[in-house]
Amino acid sequence: MIVLAVYVGIFVASMVIFTRIGASIRDYTSLKTVTFGDESAVRPNRAAGIISILTLFLLWGMFTGSSLIPRFLHAPAPFVGLTSFEYTVAASGQQDTATVTVLVHDREENPDLPVVDDGDGIAKNDSIKVAQYRSKLVPFDKNDDIKKSDGAKIIAINGKKVKPGSRVNIEGGSVTISDKGTPNFSPDNGLQMEPLYLPSPEAVIERTGKVLQEGFRGTSLLGHLGWSLFRVIAGFLCGAIVGIPLGYAMGLSNWFRGWFDPIVEFMRPVPPLALIPLVIIWAGIGETGKIILLFLAALWIMAIAARSGVSGVKISKVHAAYSLGASKWQIMRYVIIPNSLPEIFTGARVAMGVCWGTVVAAELVAAEKGAGMMIMVASKFQNTDIVILGIILIGVIGFGIDMLMRGAERILVPWKGKG
Repeated sequence: MIVLAVYVGIFVASMVIFTRIGASIRDYTSLKTVTFGDESAVRPNRAAGIISILTLFLLWGMFTGSSLIPRFLHAPAPFVGLTSFEYTVAASGQQDTATVTVLVHDREENPDLPVVDDGDGIAKNDSIKVAQYRSKLVPFDKNDDIKKSDGAKIIAINGKKVKPGSRVNIEGGSVTISDKGTPNFSPDNGLQMEPLYLPSPEAVIERTGKVLQEGFRGTSLLGHLGWSLFRVIAGFLCGAIVGIPLGYAMGLSNWFRGWFDPIVEFMRPVPPLALIPLVIIWAGIGETGKIILLFLAALWIMAIAARSGVSGVKISKVHAAYSLGASKWQIMRYVIIPNSLPEIFTGARVAMGVCWGTVVAAELVAAEKGAGMMIMVASKFQNTDIVILGIILIGVIGFGIDMLMRGAERILVPWKGKG
C-alpha cells in the first residue's frame, strides 16, 4: 500500500505540473475544436513515459536500499546493531530479572556472540545473535539456576506482564511469548524488501555483468536470448501463416465460418500452459514441442484478427469496386487485404506479446537453453537477481519487437485510421 501510495502521488504531481506546462505551449491539437474523444489528438507524452520509468526505478531503489539513489530517499531500513530487553522470571515462589543482549547482523556476516556478565540471582543474563529479517527463540533458562522443566516461567518483559501469545515492542524489534513460554525475538524489518524477494538494482547489474562474462549453465546470455527469440519468431510465423488464411476464409465463406468458428472460439481462451502435457505427448520434449506450443498461442489470435479485418471492411468500398468492374480476385487484392491489414497488424502485436509471455512455459519442456529456462532454474536456487534479469530482458526485447512492428505498420499500412 505504501508503494502504491508513493507511485500514485508521483503520478498525480507530475501530471499536474506537466499539464500546466503543456497548456502554455501551443501545438496543432490546440487548434482543434474537439479533442476529447478524438483519437487522432491523443499522442503519448514522452515526458510522462520518461518519468514513469524513472519512478519505477526510484521505487525499486527506495525499497531495496540502493546505493544508486540518495540515502535520504531510502525507505526505513531493517534494524542492525545491539539492543536488549529484560525478562522477569518466577520460579518456586521467587522472582528475578535478567537482561538479554541481542546482536542483529547482516545476513552475509557471522559475528561472535556479545560477551555479557551472568549477574546474580536465579535468572542470568543472556546474549543471542540473529540475522536481519529473521527471528530467534531465546533459550533464557540455559544458564539459569532454575530451568523451565523445574517450573520457571516468564511473567514480564521490560516490566510489562505477559502470557503465551503476548507481544512486547522493544527498541529494534519485538518479543513474542510462544505457546510454551519461550520469548521469540524478531528484529524490526523496516520497509525495505529482503534481497531474497527483491534485490537492489546494483545487485542485478552486478549479476548481469557476471552472466555476460561467464554465461549461465554453459551458454552465454546472448545465446539464451537467441534461443528464446528463435522459438518465439518460429512459433509466431507458423501461427500467422496458418491463422491469417484461416481468418480470411472464415470472413469470406459461410461454410468456413460455421465449421471453424466453434473451434477457434473454444481454443482461444485455453491458456497455452494447459497444453504442455499434450504437447509433450504429441511432439516430445525437443524443439518441435516448444515451437508447437508457441504456434498454438499465436494461431487463434491471428485467425480472429484476420476474420475481424475482413468483417470490418466497409461494404460501400466493395460495392464501389464491383461497380467499376472489379473481379473477385481484384476485390480481394485491392479492397479486402489492404483494409484488413490494420486489424492483422494489431493481432500480430498481441500474438507476439502472448508468445513472449508463453516462452517461459514453452521452455519448461526440458529446455537446456533460453531466457525462460534461466528464470526457472534460478528460481529453484532462489537466485532472485537472475530471475529479475530474465524478466527485464524478456520485457525489453518484447517492447523492442513491438516498436519494430509499430514502425512496420506505419510504413506498410500508412492508410490506417484515415478512412
